[in-house]
Amino acid sequence: MADFLLSLKGEGELSPKQILQQAWAAAHAKKGISTEAFLDTKMPAIFEKLLRADLQNIGFSINEIVALGNQIEFTHLSSAAVQNWVKRDVKNLIGSPQIGKKYSVDQAAMLFIVEDLKATLDFDSIRKILALLFNDLDDRSDDLIEPIPFYSAYAAIFEKAHQHNGAEKNMHDQTEQCIKKEALKTLESFQNFTDQQKDIISNILVTASLTVLSAYYKSLTKKYVTATLFLNG
Repeated sequence: MADFLLSLKGEGELSPKQILQQAWAAAHAKKGISTEAFLDTKMPAIFEKLLRADLQNIGFSINEIVALGNQIEFTHLSSAAVQNWVKRDVKNLIGSPQIGKKYSVDQAAMLFIVEDLKATLDFDSIRKILALLFNDLDDRSDDLIEPIPFYSAYAAIFEKAHQHNGAEKNMHDQTEQCIKKEALKTLESFQNFTDQQKDIISNILVTASLTVLSAYYKSLTKKYVTATLFLNG
């Protein structure tokens, strides 16, 4: 999703369409779905809409942010919840709509970050840690790190930690060490940070990665509970 958001800003190496083509093909190949079946698969309406959008002036309504966010694995957004976030819970963090009456790509990314962190953190903690990263709402140049690169960084760390084999010793300790290692490695791609800034970003990357991992296990738990109750109810 981070790559798709970046492409909507006209940044990155691939276009939004190319990002979706790759993701769609990879997802169906993983599930063993044939090319014929793949061609018959209907693309979610939000993606079709965004592919037709003017990238020079792209913005999102609350409903569009929810529709896009719900394409992300383990994400379950509702319009009512997001409306409450932008009006109350993270109002000072997100700010007012920046594209007319719609929210910018960066604002959408920040809401997806909030959704991830919400798996384990309260809103007060979320506001405090993200305020360390993101500064002036109308000027992304003074951010310690911009929303989409941060979102992309911890998503990549989660993927590596998720695939990490921690069976040799203590799985929990090895997972934590893997996440910390990947967070430090991620910082190597960013320049001009002080040691204090590196510590801040590294710690928040670890926090975000662990919350996504927590959401994964929570989703997996619900899956087994639902299956058990269905089969034995």
